[in-house]
Amino acid sequence: MTNRLAETKSLYLRKHAENPIDWWSWCDEALATARVQNKPIFLSIGYSSCHWCTVMEGEAFSDLAIAQYMNANFLPIKVDREERPDLDSIYMQSLQIMSGQGGWPLNVFLSPDDLVPFYAGTYFPVDPRYGRPGFLQVLQALRNYYDTEKEELRQRKAVIVEALLTSAVLQNGASQEVEDHQLLQKGWEICTGIINPKQDGNSFPMIPYCELALRGTRFNFPSRYDGNQVCTRRGLDLALGGIYDHVAGGFHRYTVDPTWTVPHFEKMLYDNGQIVEYLADLWSAGIQEPAFERAVAGTVKWLQREMTAPTGYFYAAQDADSFTNSTAAEPEEGAFYVWSYSELQQLLTPEELTELQQQFTVTVNGNFEGQNVLQRLHPGELSQTLEVALGKLFTARYGATTENLATFPPARDNQEAKTTNWPGRIPAVTDTKMIVAWNSLMISGLARAAEVFQQPSYLELAAQAAKFILDHQFVDGRFHRLNYEGEATVLAQSEDYAFFIKALLDLHQADLENSDWLEKAVSLQDEFNEFLWSVELGGYFNTSSDNSQDLIVRERSYMDNATPSANGIAIANLVRLSLLTDNLHYLDLAESGLKAFKGVMSDSPQACPSLFTALDWYRNSTLIRSTTVQIKPLMSNYLPTTAFSKVSDLPEGSVGLVCQGLKCLPAPGSLEELLEQVQRSQNRG
Repeated sequence: MTNRLAETKSLYLRKHAENPIDWWSWCDEALATARVQNKPIFLSIGYSSCHWCTVMEGEAFSDLAIAQYMNANFLPIKVDREERPDLDSIYMQSLQIMSGQGGWPLNVFLSPDDLVPFYAGTYFPVDPRYGRPGFLQVLQALRNYYDTEKEELRQRKAVIVEALLTSAVLQNGASQEVEDHQLLQKGWEICTGIINPKQDGNSFPMIPYCELALRGTRFNFPSRYDGNQVCTRRGLDLALGGIYDHVAGGFHRYTVDPTWTVPHFEKMLYDNGQIVEYLADLWSAGIQEPAFERAVAGTVKWLQREMTAPTGYFYAAQDADSFTNSTAAEPEEGAFYVWSYSELQQLLTPEELTELQQQFTVTVNGNFEGQNVLQRLHPGELSQTLEVALGKLFTARYGATTENLATFPPARDNQEAKTTNWPGRIPAVTDTKMIVAWNSLMISGLARAAEVFQQPSYLELAAQAAKFILDHQFVDGRFHRLNYEGEATVLAQSEDYAFFIKALLDLHQADLENSDWLEKAVSLQDEFNEFLWSVELGGYFNTSSDNSQDLIVRERSYMDNATPSANGIAIANLVRLSLLTDNLHYLDLAESGLKAFKGVMSDSPQACPSLFTALDWYRNSTLIRSTTVQIKPLMSNYLPTTAFSKVSDLPEGSVGLVCQGLKCLPAPGSLEELLEQVQRSQNRG
């Protein structure tokens, strides 16, 4: 028997539709019911490709004794964090306040009257293990606490609310007096150190940190780090490591080791968009490693083959787990991607296998549970022999050659994965929803890669996704975040506005002949300012003024996580818009936004690399005005705080104009002179 979640559109929520728990989705009716029945709310937040979310669904949430107690004593609510990142942010911060750490699944207990949390955790096993209490014991203890310890409960909640409100207001102290140049240097040094190779722990892409580290290399700051070396090493780790799918393209989410060998196998659209842009920037900065170009090209092919809807947008994610056969009870992590040594012996010639072992981490015993994750041992181009060998592995996995497989249909849930007659291996489930923010990161990556590698097809793919968003994500004049099979839903949040405006500006820069991209960016920025700008505090709220009634605090996102902070991207957008439109109101807003977060940037630079990127744009913004013919050869250069504007009339004998801030420099007579002016302009701050 199914519960209410069977009718939802979210893949993550539908995964819980068969649970005996009487789940609600987050809605007014659920919150009102909890208040009327005086039941504490059990709020559980996760996402479809989260491994431990899947584990808990199959264990604790499927246990009858737990379900009976939960249904009688709590109001259980399930939330997809990809649908409601605003809720996830608030309650994740609550968990971090309580425990000093976070993660998913995020399980939080709230008072029904005010929605303030009083306890939170992540994965709870059915029975006590891993140093964690059994979930039923947790539920019983918390219900007893809620009923009998009213004064302590009130005090505990007051501490949480005060911490959340203090964090939301971001009151600035004396640290605000730091000079911008010193602040930029401090941020660059600390963020570069964060991506410097380490000796233990997981390895995440952390592209906002990489992006800041790369742009800061042009300043030649005195430092214990060689910025160019650190940035190049990160690019090599990504393009050569097991985090990249060397057989079929696309990047996994992270690796579970410091050597970039064994990934957590899910593929997230947001990672791939950012990594494509970063590898293109490395190439444009003169670090032209063939593995970078191969990884970008392979990722675009994966995107076209497996992640692009017939209507043009990009799917959200692919799971880490997949079934080894149609009768398997549970999917296994990485099954779609790894290779036993005996398989490799059967599929490859002895010469191919020998060369594969010379160039990749391939052994008889493997490097992941007896299987082999492919990781390159050396940079450079792969031989034709190896490309043929990898093509054979592709055919074994997909049941067709790369040339004959233009599109590969998604498995939309576990049932579809197990019952479809796949010609190769059973693929991981694909979450086919459209998320504006994530699509935008991919559009930006494709636009930049199109410029750098001179691949018009990349730009066409990006434009197709952007057009879908423009055509389908506005309902009753308002921008919306999600799309399920043609239906737009959930009002856009700050990251959707900020990332899509950036994507439109990036498309405009890659396609200066099309003025529509800039016009759409300006129009969307107006809506962003109207509904999410904080007049009193500066910066942008996570949610709109007319869609925040169910939030205990209204946050302004400034921290970078797996994706950039909305305010970091938004402030940089404002500077770019001021350059491209000559509208100084945008520059005033950018200044106000940076002032709002300056204390955070000084006190916690490790948390907000994107704000330092925005500061760099503000301090060193440069505009090149020229003809399309003159601009085209400049676009593949690494000019991180430069925008291009197409003009038809230039001073006689000039190739263009370089403008910095509110003034233009003497008209240069050659492209070499223009580039010299640009390089100096980008370092003036």
